[in-house]
Amino acid sequence: MLLNPAASVRGEKYQVVEGKTPEISIEQARTLIAGIRLAMTLRNGDSVRDIVGLRDRAIIGILIYTRARASAVAKLQFRHFVHDGALWSLRFIEKGGKSREIPVRHDDLEKFIAEYINAAGLRDAPSDSPLFRSAPRRGRRLTTNRISNVDICRMVKRRLVDAGLPSRFSPHSFRVTTLTDLLSGGVPEEDVQYLAGHADPRTTQLYDRRQRRVTRNIVERISV
Repeated sequence: MLLNPAASVRGEKYQVVEGKTPEISIEQARTLIAGIRLAMTLRNGDSVRDIVGLRDRAIIGILIYTRARASAVAKLQFRHFVHDGALWSLRFIEKGGKSREIPVRHDDLEKFIAEYINAAGLRDAPSDSPLFRSAPRRGRRLTTNRISNVDICRMVKRRLVDAGLPSRFSPHSFRVTTLTDLLSGGVPEEDVQYLAGHADPRTTQLYDRRQRRVTRNIVERISV
């Protein structure tokens, strides 16, 4: 056919103004971290650090405090946890092969990562070895293999259930919460966009849940 008969037909205009990823609240995120078991009791009654629990707390802390994707966290190696003489940073390899370095919060996240590394005996691990390692199912030991993106997603789901939180949340929910919290705190949108690694500001706006909160408050005021 020389001409497409459907070429002149105008389709329905569809515009996405908000992403579909559910937002986990600040209180729920704190509950999740606080509910992770960090010690376990042996048969002889002795108490030791729970390596898997320390690992999971460090991973969830990174998801919250750096807004990194689970896939980028899974790719972390020891050489990506760097110190410049003043502070620690994490260098992420993200979508499209882009490399981004995000500072590590000193009061909490730095502690989470350090405690995990020390308890797992990984302080002298080779620089190209995985920072976060997998664990056998229902096991409390770590393997030498890198944890996968799927493993992180499943781990987050398990930790949500253990904490009594909705299982509909995902690792990406922390990304929504972090970006919305920064925007609510008055951080300029262009700075939040840079932290998120978004090339288009409209992508950052999809993570903004401030309008949903306003709408929820308005709905509650309906007198019917």
